[in-house]
Amino acid sequence: MPAITSANVANAIVKLVAADALPALVGNLVMGNLVNRDYEPTLAQAGDTVNVPIAPQLVANNLAEGGTVQTQAASLGNAQIVLNTHVEATFQVPDVTKVLAVPDLLKVYMQPAVIAIAEKIESDLLGLYAGFTANSPLGTAGTPITEAILDQAETALFQAKVPSSDPKYLVVDSNTYSAMRQIPRFSEFHTCGDAGLRTMIDGTIGKIKDFYVFRSQYVSKTGSSPLSTHNLAFCKDAIGLVIRRLPQPLPGTGAIAEYAELGNFGMRVTMSYQPNTLAQQFTVDVLYGAAILRNGFACQVTT
Repeated sequence: MPAITSANVANAIVKLVAADALPALVGNLVMGNLVNRDYEPTLAQAGDTVNVPIAPQLVANNLAEGGTVQTQAASLGNAQIVLNTHVEATFQVPDVTKVLAVPDLLKVYMQPAVIAIAEKIESDLLGLYAGFTANSPLGTAGTPITEAILDQAETALFQAKVPSSDPKYLVVDSNTYSAMRQIPRFSEFHTCGDAGLRTMIDGTIGKIKDFYVFRSQYVSKTGSSPLSTHNLAFCKDAIGLVIRRLPQPLPGTGAIAEYAELGNFGMRVTMSYQPNTLAQQFTVDVLYGAAILRNGFACQVTT
């Protein structure tokens, strides 16, 4: 059995913090859990570019008797995602031994840091709305969403040849979500059955017009009087989120780092000692990039 040393204890503390950090991050994400996440546990630096291949489109050739096949140039498309966002949240723990003795105390310290990072990722993903120009924006600023707009959004994605097997998502702000809960045909038992009853009792929409509906506090808003709310209808391959590992700190610098990886998400947790405050400092950081992969696979829904 290995001896208990200060180095072993320090590594154990960082691992404990990392184990609690990542599930909390994933739990606070909406968009981050819906988009295409390309993740490999490889080291990278801020500013690196990741090339994401996009499948080519081919056409079917009618091969008549005695005819020959037609060779098509199956060139892969390419979407470049730059790792241009390095976010961190740092906090200090005066007595780190209490964290080991009282695990719930760790969550009190960790939760604000993780939520801050989740908010940044959500805002960046939803801020891509302006780049979706292949489909005409639907809806009008300051006007509640209607069943007709929802129908047009689903039709737009179908006409863009989004595969029928791919789930479609609609991420809206709280006001739009509230307006959708009040559309009569979808909020009454006699018109929508159990789905309408769930909307009335549980307050959750679930699925409507083939969209899984989610609400987010970070849907982009622009302008004033009336304010434009840029809700987003999309499928997974519309947006790419790339996360990469950051390097370990240099040996002998007094900092210990541990990686936390779960469900294509990865972050680094670094612990160091701050002599000015006589406290252990923890830094949770993530290096990522977000970009549009398939322009036609999303549509703005303005309210």
